[in-house]
Amino acid sequence: MGATTMLAEYALPITMVVALLVGIFSGYPVAFLLGGLGILFAFIGDIPVAFLGTVGSRIFGGVIENWLLIAIPLFVFMGLMLESSGVARNLLMTLQRLFGRVHGGLAVSVALLGVVMAASTGIIGASVVMLGLLALPVMLGQGYKPEMACGVIAASGTLGILIPPSIMLVLMGSILQISVGALFKAALVPGLLLGALYVAYLLITAKLHPDWAPLPDQKLLGTDKTPLALALLRDLFGPMVLIVAVLGSIMTGIATPTEAAAIGAGGSLLLALVMGGLSFSTLRNTLRDTSRTSAMILFVVIGATCFSVVFKRLGGDYLIEDVITGTGLGPYGLLLLLMGLIFVLGFFLEWIEISFVVLPLVAPVVEVLDFGMGLSGQGLLVWFAILVAINLQTSFLTPPFGYALFYLKGITAGQISIGTIYRSILPFVGLQLAGLSLCILFPSLVLWLPGLMP
Repeated sequence: MGATTMLAEYALPITMVVALLVGIFSGYPVAFLLGGLGILFAFIGDIPVAFLGTVGSRIFGGVIENWLLIAIPLFVFMGLMLESSGVARNLLMTLQRLFGRVHGGLAVSVALLGVVMAASTGIIGASVVMLGLLALPVMLGQGYKPEMACGVIAASGTLGILIPPSIMLVLMGSILQISVGALFKAALVPGLLLGALYVAYLLITAKLHPDWAPLPDQKLLGTDKTPLALALLRDLFGPMVLIVAVLGSIMTGIATPTEAAAIGAGGSLLLALVMGGLSFSTLRNTLRDTSRTSAMILFVVIGATCFSVVFKRLGGDYLIEDVITGTGLGPYGLLLLLMGLIFVLGFFLEWIEISFVVLPLVAPVVEVLDFGMGLSGQGLLVWFAILVAINLQTSFLTPPFGYALFYLKGITAGQISIGTIYRSILPFVGLQLAGLSLCILFPSLVLWLPGLMP
């Protein structure tokens, strides 16, 4: 199909996408933008009023009544409550003692803490702010290069969007109609792989440039007289029990993701109580922030549902299929094209919009591709979903709208320029793309654990 013919045939869906991009850059709230454009183009496209009833049915039947989505506020509550429990602060100090005699040891401690908290919380904003408040002043005080300090904090804080329990994976499971438990199993090894790449990069960089990551004052490491092994056990025990309770119950099939989220929410309350971080004020603030975050996600989901239903009715799904298949690329060529498209969209859109607008359109195309792995459609979708999740993790770090960068900028009190923060994330974006490439080249990194624990 020629370009002119395609423009004429798909004028409305193309205009709909352009209007969405213009609206996003104008700063209009995305949830209302998506829903408003869906309704507006339904009238422009002369869609029958009766069809609009299916939009309401999809919203109530597919979103409001979806029991799986109840896991979202529960996981949000768990993450925000753990932020107030004092677990992270104690664990960071203990990890610094463990790596205190190694150049870059504090940066490695931050990366490892990011992995542990990612498996406990999954809330990006909370993780980045928490790591920044805890570690950034200490790292700068020890003479760390600002780019190295900011980069590891921002990158480690975003691991929670991939390492389960992840809100992104819950939503992807709902969108693609695949098992959230399978997605959690599939994401675990890639998430740990990214953490390992961060640690390796930090150790190598600190070895080559010791002045970028000086050794800490050894006197400061001796303030806690508890034996190191006991301190590690003390500070790791609570988070590890919570992680095992939540992820273990899902992976062994004992609990559904929603039931496991309830276990996590209750466990975070208990852990905060044990750590002395639970008070009426803390509980009130956590419930308020949970309501705000959950409401934001729900409104985006409702708006995106309206947008996607109308977009498909106007022929948008055929537009996407024609554009993708018209390239003449093979399965891996199409996969790389889609990964490149999602990476670029991550510069400008949030992961929620990309997930709800793009995934339903490209999933039917991916599901029928033959990558020579002998996978069924569902297995392919699990692999593809994890590749997209790794890809979307970069959207939190890539300018101009990388949210982790703005979270970090907000807590620096003007000490560090936004240019320095932008430069700091370049090597970590490269590491994330390296991890994505490894998962494309070696699908077993994603599919090994789901195959081991079906």
